Amino acid sequence: MSLAQPSHRRDVLAIVPAYNEAASIRSTIRSIREHAPFADIVVVNDGSTDPTARLARSCGVPVLDLSCNLGIGGAVQAGYRFAVEQGYGCAVQIDADGQHDPRELGRMLEAMQRHEADMVVGSRFLEKQGFQSSFARKRGIKLLAALVSALTGRRVTDPTSGYRLCSRKAAELFAADYPTDYPEVEAIIQLDNHRGRFIELPVVMRERQGGVSSISPGKAGYYMAKVVLAVLIAKTKKKHKEWSFGYES
Repeated sequence: MSLAQPSHRRDVLAIVPAYNEAASIRSTIRSIREHAPFADIVVVNDGSTDPTARLARSCGVPVLDLSCNLGIGGAVQAGYRFAVEQGYGCAVQIDADGQHDPRELGRMLEAMQRHEADMVVGSRFLEKQGFQSSFARKRGIKLLAALVSALTGRRVTDPTSGYRLCSRKAAELFAADYPTDYPEVEAIIQLDNHRGRFIELPVVMRERQGGVSSISPGKAGYYMAKVVLAVLIAKTKKKHKEWSFGYES
């Protein structure tokens, strides 16, 4: 039976990290409810200075209010802690800006079950879909993909994708320890160090529905250097022979 069937609907938590996403948070919640009704939702309000938290609560979903802006890493980790403490079987990250299409979640759940994966990453580049981005950004993603592929020994095409579904074990790992700043690339290395199995699945991503990207063109070079250094440092950590996270709720 597919994990996306109604009998499993209490097993899935959609984590929506949000910082000043008032323009899109309600439409994102509506989209999840419409296209992935089997998933529960939690919004992690990362110290927003706009009405993001109030608008999310008006939709009737739980909101975790962080006392200050921790960045995407801290917000996502808070969501994974919530998922583990509440006993969810798996958790999916869905950006509050509306780029991640919840209609893809059923396919991601089925792929996780079929491949016995600990993490499924939605890739914009496994199949040609005309994803719109700057030349510099696409080139940067290709360079990071080549680096992560070389370090893990597995083909990776979209290591910066934030659309990812994690098993209970992977959620426990990330609840205990999750990278900060721009963590998506480093998290793949972290999972590989724990001998977790990850796969990519082609997905279609939409245009941002509101707000602005946290990575401006002027920061692109700094971001690349920082991520490459973080990935190389993460790779030096000893591989674990088995899952051992030590997370306590």
